[in-house]
Amino acid sequence: MTLTGSTLSENLALLEKYRPYIDMVELRADFLNTDERLLSRRFPALARIPCLLTIRRAIDGGRYVEGEGARTVMFARALSFADSDESKNFAYVDFEEDFHVPSLQDAALAFGTRIVRSVHDMKNPIKNVAQRLEDLRTSGYEIPKIAFMPHSLEDVTELFREASKLKDTQHILIAMGPLGLPSRLLAAKLKNYLTFCSPRDKNEGIANLGHLDPQTLNDVYHFKMVNENTKVFGITGWPLDATSSPQLHNSGYEGHNINAVYIPVKTPEVRDAVEFADVVGMTGLSVTVCHKEKVLECVGEQDDTVRAIGSSNTLVKKAGVWKAYNTDGSGFTAALLKFTGTKDLRGWKVSIIGAGGAAKAVAWAVKSLKAKACVFNRTFSKAVSLAERYGFEAEILPGEPSESAARTLRKYSDLIIQTTSVGMNSSEPSSASNDPVFFYDFTGKEMLLDIIYVPAVTPVMRRASAIGCKVCNGFDMLRFQGYEQFELFTGEKY
Repeated sequence: MTLTGSTLSENLALLEKYRPYIDMVELRADFLNTDERLLSRRFPALARIPCLLTIRRAIDGGRYVEGEGARTVMFARALSFADSDESKNFAYVDFEEDFHVPSLQDAALAFGTRIVRSVHDMKNPIKNVAQRLEDLRTSGYEIPKIAFMPHSLEDVTELFREASKLKDTQHILIAMGPLGLPSRLLAAKLKNYLTFCSPRDKNEGIANLGHLDPQTLNDVYHFKMVNENTKVFGITGWPLDATSSPQLHNSGYEGHNINAVYIPVKTPEVRDAVEFADVVGMTGLSVTVCHKEKVLECVGEQDDTVRAIGSSNTLVKKAGVWKAYNTDGSGFTAALLKFTGTKDLRGWKVSIIGAGGAAKAVAWAVKSLKAKACVFNRTFSKAVSLAERYGFEAEILPGEPSESAARTLRKYSDLIIQTTSVGMNSSEPSSASNDPVFFYDFTGKEMLLDIIYVPAVTPVMRRASAIGCKVCNGFDMLRFQGYEQFELFTGEKY
């Protein structure tokens, strides 16, 4: 766990909070107050856990801006006066590839402190990783570390491809930022010596690195159980800022004693996600916004439901071929009937907000349940295209108040189903930017189902509920479609 507090006491408090989840800590002395830096030598004895000392320069993504002479003295003070009890010394120290001070290296060797020999590129990917590791490893006592900022998921895929050439586990490979999250979660697949995390309470200074907190690593992703034989599944989408699917699937694997892990694979290009899955050996992939339609260009087969709906939220690889499934339709149907308390929607008039991949599954379900509906969408041609498939009406979703749209929505107001991403991650009051039907005045008689589940109550849900409408978010849809995905991935019922 990386510690970036400004004082030793602050760092020790964070260590105590997360101690059950971690194996060692990295003291980022470049974040310490000037007077606290002089006390770094005391930290290992106080921490009572193996410690890595890092004094990162600004050019390498740190906060140390003084000269190399002063930094050398800082390292010397922190490593000197070694205790006969090695647990009271720094177990590791991070020296960059261009930082070679023989006296410090000799001291580290004499005191049993292993050197992490690191190279960082905060702006670009690093190529030829296997060869770079060899260049960094000047002795068997050093652990080479390569960390870079990928431009795309393709750069992360290449990192895994390069790692497949490696035989040992005495190295650290990291792709930073949100795109690089798989390199942290699948450290075992990269044959990494360790992975880095940080307290959720104190990571604003290194937020661009893409760290998870140690509790999430352990409780959600069961990080310490992941090994080279672990099966990998995941979810892809963009921006994929929030998803509860990893908790659902990973809890299922744990409950069934299956050696598997389910991870987010963020990318704006769904083809990159499929290529990543191929390189890593994934055999199951959930697909979410905004890839549910585009992903059909990447598969070899489609099941009947996908062909009927025109979108897919689930890929399964069998005999080397990706096959597309859609569990959104059946999952939404189950969630919708639970919400309405009915066996079908015969006689209901329903508004479907949106015309994307999720809306296609919703429209299929609404038609199967015998309802009449109207599809609303900002791009009217897409609304018409989806509506015509099922004999529904179509209406433009306005960007400003519209009495015409409000009148049509009122006509189809028994049930309003919100399928867009508008309102996701928003806790602000309702507005035109976070409420897709801001132009409509609820009467209290409507039922509203918003397929978003983060936040649990979206701005439009809050507004409708305040008038007396019965509202529901998309968590049940997530659960029901996820249970089907789990069975497709593992062959086991959730």
